[in-house]
Amino acid sequence: MLKANLQSEQTDRLVGGLAALGLSPNAWTLLSLLPALAGLLALLQHSLAAGLMLFILSGFIDMVDGAVASATGTASTRGAFIDGVVDRYVELLLYLGLLFYLGTGDYLGVPRNAWFMLLVFGALMTSFTRAYADHRGLVKDPSELKKMGVLLERGERLILLYAGMLAALAQPEWLMAAVAITAVLANLTVMQRIAFALRK
Repeated sequence: MLKANLQSEQTDRLVGGLAALGLSPNAWTLLSLLPALAGLLALLQHSLAAGLMLFILSGFIDMVDGAVASATGTASTRGAFIDGVVDRYVELLLYLGLLFYLGTGDYLGVPRNAWFMLLVFGALMTSFTRAYADHRGLVKDPSELKKMGVLLERGERLILLYAGMLAALAQPEWLMAAVAITAVLANLTVMQRIAFALRK
């Protein structure tokens, strides 16, 4: 998953300043929901630029929680669990916003709603296939689990969609293209993970 390394001196100072605010890592995690909700509202208002900036802000806050946890020595399994759950809600808010922003119609002969169904399914199944392979004992070694299909995980999905949103500020058709490409690649990642698990 794409997460900033946050190793530079400037970033260390920034993280130190944020940690000094006294918010717990879990509070930072939950705080990332607020700009995501605002981003959804911006997209509902048909403001693509504002929606993009707000979702990027949400992603920045999402990186801060882990950095603060490391800086303060408060990293925990519970925190990682909350972070993963909130990440999925933020992603869902983005998908909903883009769905309402783009509205009805077809793309490459397929209804836009169907593209979003494929996108959501691919996003959910990407995590599910790895977790279920572990649960069923097909793949137990943590190092092997990490090797399971890395074509397109959450970070890459968001980067593709944000790039599409940015490009759509100049050429609107790029947004739907980004949604379709992300949906296809997400489901290819699922197929890749299923094949990997079955080989084991």
